[in-house]
Amino acid sequence: MSASLERSSPLASRRSTLPRPIRGVGLSIESWAQSCASDEPVAVTASGPMWALQCEFPAVTWALMGLPPGDALIIPERGWRASSANLYHWDRAMLEPGEQPRWLVVHAEDDGDTLSQTAREILTRYQRLLPRSNGASSGATFQRVLSGHRALHDLSLPLVRADYDHALDVWQWILRLCPGAGLALQLAGLFHDVERLMSEAERRVEHLAPDYQAFKNAHAEAGAELARRVLEACGIDAETSGEVARLIREHELPHGSARSADGVLLADADALSFFSLNSPGFADYYGPEHTRKKVRYTLGRMSSAAVRRLADVRLREDVRRHLAQAARTEADAALRQVSV
Repeated sequence: MSASLERSSPLASRRSTLPRPIRGVGLSIESWAQSCASDEPVAVTASGPMWALQCEFPAVTWALMGLPPGDALIIPERGWRASSANLYHWDRAMLEPGEQPRWLVVHAEDDGDTLSQTAREILTRYQRLLPRSNGASSGATFQRVLSGHRALHDLSLPLVRADYDHALDVWQWILRLCPGAGLALQLAGLFHDVERLMSEAERRVEHLAPDYQAFKNAHAEAGAELARRVLEACGIDAETSGEVARLIREHELPHGSARSADGVLLADADALSFFSLNSPGFADYYGPEHTRKKVRYTLGRMSSAAVRRLADVRLREDVRRHLAQAARTEADAALRQVSV
C-alpha cells in the first residue's frame, strides 16, 4: 500500500477501539421536524417502509423521529445518495469510538419516497455494527469462537482490519440470505478468508497471480485446513469443523460448479460483502484494471438471487460502471452460447 493511500484510506486511521454502540436507527423527514414546532398535523407516511425494514433487520431498534436526539449521527439522504458522496466520510463517523450509545438517524429533506431504500443501503454497509444471530450462533460456544476469531486479527494492520470487517459482514449476509443458517455455514462465513492472515496481512499479492482462479482455489484450500484446526482448538467438534472446511474449500468456485446449497450461500454472501463493503477500498488499492477483473470474477460466482440483491447496495460510481460492463460481457457470452 502506498504512503499516500495509507494517509487517505479510512483503514489507516482505524484502531482496535470499538466503535460507539448504536442505540437504534431513526427515520426522519423534514416535514415531521417542522411539525414538531407547530400545531399543523403531518401524516406519517413511512410506517409501511419501516415495517419492511424491521423485517429485514430484526436486530435493529427502529423509530420514526421528528427531532433527532442531540448526540445522534445524522446521515442526510441527499448526501448519501449523491454520486459524489464520500463513503469513507460516513465510515469514519460510524466507527467513531465512544462509550455511550447513540442513535443513527437517516434524514430526508423532501417527501421521503426513497427514505427506506436509503436506510437499507446504510444498514447494509454497516450491518456488522448491529449484528444479528440465530439459535446456532447465540450460545456460549459461538461466543467463544467469535473471541478466538477476533484474537487472530491484529487490527492495527489496515489490511487485517479490512479482512476482519469483511468476515463479520459475510456472517451477517449469510443470516440475511438464510435466517435459519446452521452453525457450519456461519462459521465458514467468519473463517472463509483466514488464510490471508498468513499470506496477505501487510501486502496484497492476488493481482500478481498469473492464473487468478488457480490462486483463489489455492487460497480456499489453505484456508479450509487452517480454519479446521482453529475451530477444533476452540472446541468445535470434528464433524462440524470438517463441514466448515469443505464449504471454505469450494467457496471460490464459479457459479454453476458442483457446490452444495450452503456453498452457494457462502459464495453469495462473500460476493455481496465485496460489493457492499469492500469494493471502494479495493478499487483505491488496486486501481481500475484489476478492479474490473475482480468485479467480473465476483459477478461470475453469484447466483441470480444474489445479483438481484445488488439493487439494495450502495455502489460507488466507478464500481457501478465496472459492474455494468461485467454484466454486459456476461450477457454477450451467454448469447453467443445460445446462438452456437
